[in-house]
Amino acid sequence: MPRLMSYNVHRCVGMDRKLDLDRIVGVIAEYEPDIVCLQELDVGRARTGGVDQAAEIARKLAMSVHFHPAMQVEAELYGDAVLTHLPEQLVKTDALPTVAGIPGLEPRGALWVRIGIGGQELNVLNTHLGLVPREQRRQATALVGRDWLGRKDCTGPTILTGDFNATSITRPYRILARRLDDAQRRLDLRPSVKTFPSSFPAIRIDHAFVSRDVHVTGVRSSFSPLARMASDHLPLIVDFELSPTKS
Repeated sequence: MPRLMSYNVHRCVGMDRKLDLDRIVGVIAEYEPDIVCLQELDVGRARTGGVDQAAEIARKLAMSVHFHPAMQVEAELYGDAVLTHLPEQLVKTDALPTVAGIPGLEPRGALWVRIGIGGQELNVLNTHLGLVPREQRRQATALVGRDWLGRKDCTGPTILTGDFNATSITRPYRILARRLDDAQRRLDLRPSVKTFPSSFPAIRIDHAFVSRDVHVTGVRSSFSPLARMASDHLPLIVDFELSPTKS
């Protein structure tokens, strides 16, 4: 049964403020996911030792990787990635819209990878939305629009996941949930799986949205001492099956 993990790794800096990429690898490896969607990765940044975190995590997990730099400062990059050991093809990377006139907003983006599972193709979209509600609404609207989920070739099984910085009572969440189903609500989980902050997870801002032909069989997180220290988020873990193709 395929497994996807979405994980904001906080540039591999833990709650103890220590930079430790191997802790992140350990949290991921424990659950042996087939697909890993990571947010807040540093690539070649001085603050984290110049390491290509996306490539290094992928190497240690024996996975391929596609990285999208949402932000670039000269040669330093910061963004999101999709890792997998399955056959894959990068479909699209791009920036998401922002709002003008608000200082300090970080650029945001998304990437879309098509992954082969048992003779079928799964669209996996990974993103990290902004912090301002008006910005989030614009970004969510873009994701359901013609350039992403509404694109003509975005058909069949689809999962949109990431750190949305928005709970389930917000407008950005509702915009996305009108297009795809919240994986947790498919299972009617009570209490819901919360992933932030990792030391005492109290809110649900990391989500996985799935199309009708993705059957969710389990959603959970890791509450191990390692996971609670490695990042300020816990990972969101989704087990699923794909509907058989019609012959």
